[in-house]
Amino acid sequence: MILFQLKCEHDHEFEGWFKDGATYDAQAASGDLSCPVCGTSSVGKALMAPRLRTSRQKEVAAEKQQQKAIVEATKAAIAEIRKQVETNCEHVGSKFAEEARKIHYGEAKKRGIYGEASVKETAELVEEGIDVHALPWDDQKKKN
Repeated sequence: MILFQLKCEHDHEFEGWFKDGATYDAQAASGDLSCPVCGTSSVGKALMAPRLRTSRQKEVAAEKQQQKAIVEATKAAIAEIRKQVETNCEHVGSKFAEEARKIHYGEAKKRGIYGEASVKETAELVEEGIDVHALPWDDQKKKN
């Protein structure tokens, strides 16, 4: 779609939307265009000011850029946390809740662990006073 500023022979200005420039040309040539004020079909294009980026548009663009930077910084921080956890802790897989309990109650050696636990298992660990934290893990296996 394209917007043209139009003007009739009596200097009435109005806007018209067209599929493209060729559609405007065809309608103007066939006399299908008419002034909404006086009805004359003697209509042509008026001078138009180019669309300039306003200060608000610049602000919106800057905000989007800032949000993008925050997202990228957050992803980088999460990746660093993951690297540190994988380097310094033991992966216990789906036995996380069981192993966390053993460590908490002194039945297993105290060490950093990570793995998977359901929401219910995590809530139960917290109720027991076991210090656990869910991390926003970016699953590397699911990437295309």
